[in-house]
Amino acid sequence: MESSAAKTCDCDNINNNGSSSQSQPSTCMQKFRLYETRSNFYMIGRDKSRTYWRVLKIDRLDPSELNICEDSTTYSESECSELLRRIHEGNISTGGLKFVTICYGIVGFIQFLGPYYMLIITRRRQIGSIRGHNVYAVSKSAMIPVPNSTVNSNVADSKDENRYKKLLCTVDLTKDFFSYSYHVMRSLQKNMCNNEPGQVLYETIFVWNEFLTRGIRNHLQNTLWTVALVHGFFKQDTLSIAGRDFKLTLIARRSRHYAGTRYLKRGVNEKGRVANDVETEQIVFEDVPDGLPAEITSIVQNRGSIPLFWSQETSHLNLKPDIILSKEDKNYEATRLHFENLVKRYGNPIIILNLIKTQEKKPRESILRQEFANAIDVINKDLSEENRLRFLHW
Repeated sequence: MESSAAKTCDCDNINNNGSSSQSQPSTCMQKFRLYETRSNFYMIGRDKSRTYWRVLKIDRLDPSELNICEDSTTYSESECSELLRRIHEGNISTGGLKFVTICYGIVGFIQFLGPYYMLIITRRRQIGSIRGHNVYAVSKSAMIPVPNSTVNSNVADSKDENRYKKLLCTVDLTKDFFSYSYHVMRSLQKNMCNNEPGQVLYETIFVWNEFLTRGIRNHLQNTLWTVALVHGFFKQDTLSIAGRDFKLTLIARRSRHYAGTRYLKRGVNEKGRVANDVETEQIVFEDVPDGLPAEITSIVQNRGSIPLFWSQETSHLNLKPDIILSKEDKNYEATRLHFENLVKRYGNPIIILNLIKTQEKKPRESILRQEFANAIDVINKDLSEENRLRFLHW
């Protein structure tokens, strides 16, 4: 409706000689077991082949600080079992070592008014695979208080603390997806061409738990224990054409910046972030037995609210609230920042598909149409001909 789409495409024919995992971690842990003693949590992580085992210790005696220690040793399964046995024997006097739950990654840590809480994925489901890398959706999650109940302050059970916990529990993570070995927060082309470390990738606009994982990532200087959650849509189906099977994958990644519900989030902010920015990617490749097709194609498109300062006042009596240009920006600086950001993300040229209505009985969207056209004209005056924004009216 009253939104515009900035569009770019990237199509790749990728030979198997090109490494699809060049920017992926060499070893990734995919399953975890959480244990507790009176003084510590112990998280045991392992890889898919059960050959790589690591241990993470989380202190439970500090009521308000998060103290995490990663054992630098890589264990075998038998060595890890022996370590757990020794931990149990060393804590017999206070109840020993107890199993808490199986989980599939740490979503992050959060603190409201008192103690820290650990957010973990307790159930997952596979929703697809890209070049042999499995993609999962969150089916169930849990929030576990870090401190032992005997050291918690009165704040831990206060009315405000419980209110914040209930609010967090209402957040639906079932539309979030992740992969242990594929950077699902980036397009296929970026994954094939760029070699960026995992730490940096959490800071992209499509990782919604960036803040929740920041503390543990900065402390450990790795992302072995956490998963990067992308919010949006992921669907993969098989199509048969001329006797050949193809995988069609549709991914929608929603930006965590300036996101919100309809009518309450409109336009652009001072940093050039538009409301409800969504990147959509369509990936097609032949479904081959080893999961590594010789050819693969990807098309990326971006949509977002019109990058102007505008709003709508909601009303139960008016199903179509009037559109208000809420702030004067003669030089269209915020609009300019928005398109500069798109160029950094996708490169030139930027093609704008304008979806605003042209003819209306009562001018609403058309108010934005002319203002948006003016903004593009002003911005293009400062750009070279080859880099100018290409404006197409639908």
